[in-house]
Amino acid sequence: MREVVRVVGYDCDVLVVGGGIVGLSTAYAITRAAPGTRVTVLEKETGPARHQTGRNSGVIHSGIYYRPGSLKARYAVRGAAEMVKFCAEYGIPHAVTGKLIVATERAELPRLHALVQRGRENDIAVRELGAAQIAEYEPEVRGLAAIQVATTGICDYTEVARHLAEASGAEIRYGARVAHIDRRPERGVAVRTVTATGGEIVRARVLVNCAGLHCDQVARLTGDDPEMRIVPFRGEYYSLARPELVHGLVYPVPDPAFPFLGVHLTRGIDGGVHLGPNAVPALAREGYGWGVVHPREIATTAAWPGVWHMARQHWRYGAGELRRSISKSAFTTAVQRLLPAVTPDDLVPSAAGVRAQAVLRDGTLVDDFLIKEGPRAVHVLNAPSPAATASLPIGREIARRALAVLRQQAARPAPAGSP
Repeated sequence: MREVVRVVGYDCDVLVVGGGIVGLSTAYAITRAAPGTRVTVLEKETGPARHQTGRNSGVIHSGIYYRPGSLKARYAVRGAAEMVKFCAEYGIPHAVTGKLIVATERAELPRLHALVQRGRENDIAVRELGAAQIAEYEPEVRGLAAIQVATTGICDYTEVARHLAEASGAEIRYGARVAHIDRRPERGVAVRTVTATGGEIVRARVLVNCAGLHCDQVARLTGDDPEMRIVPFRGEYYSLARPELVHGLVYPVPDPAFPFLGVHLTRGIDGGVHLGPNAVPALAREGYGWGVVHPREIATTAAWPGVWHMARQHWRYGAGELRRSISKSAFTTAVQRLLPAVTPDDLVPSAAGVRAQAVLRDGTLVDDFLIKEGPRAVHVLNAPSPAATASLPIGREIARRALAVLRQQAARPAPAGSP
């Protein structure tokens, strides 16, 4: 009797899970680095950039905040220049506006001076300002001192994501939610999706996990232990009814103990001014309001020991953020530290975003980008702000890792059977 051998049939070479700006930048980078590589992107929403990418303040960050040598510092500085160039090339609305980081209390002055030094270490041009000089840039802003960072800008990241999707040449499957992953290191990865018409199986040589708010879940579906959990933090925004009060971008001096930048003032590419965000625990991974509650997701988050360690360490900070969430007056007070002329009537509720924050078992909030690999898989496990700014170099790094896996597999004998 003749033995029948089935050869693996792959639908694509690289399967990217997640159609946000990082996933689409990865697809874009792969097809440029290795033309002919077949890339498919699975996105559960009906279009790109529906979560972190499309719900942020639209800032092209300079990279001044980030520890020299870290991935955030390297990729944000490089990515900011590349993002401006990409927007110019594709006609995407953008502007290099510069920004002010303003100290409003004496206790903040040492941290402001530390940022000056950090900026220099990261090769970022910084101008130091006295109290009177702040008015040259922002007549209504008050502070003891400030620094002006010229390379900060703004853009429309949703449009960036759309252009990355089109320019990548990848097959983008919207409305395809990942339900199950069968990863066999000797053969490949088979992903079962759920769609409006039922679902399908997609087979690939390598899987790239850029699932953002759900990246730890996707990692576990492959059989890899991410050694972290995503804890969702909602960032709530207001729009300024008197946008003429703010000319550009104004930030407080951040607390280095937290990966959040504090309530800031951002004139967007549409001409409106956004105030925020704060940072409060969300009651669902896509919990864009207090009314969105997913008990199963809450239970999963609460079962992670790191959440309780984090709560014990940072409860005072969290209480302040919660107060600003439930009290418009408290939020206004936070804004008035920078912009004294603002009143509660000037604040108009705006759309919120949710930050996918990785938390380790010991309660550490992961501060840098986090990328890990498993057999036939690359997992992006922490990519909050400034990931949009840094998306082009991040995408190249993820692509480099995915293509290295492809080359390793190409050097091996072709397997029999299907994944």
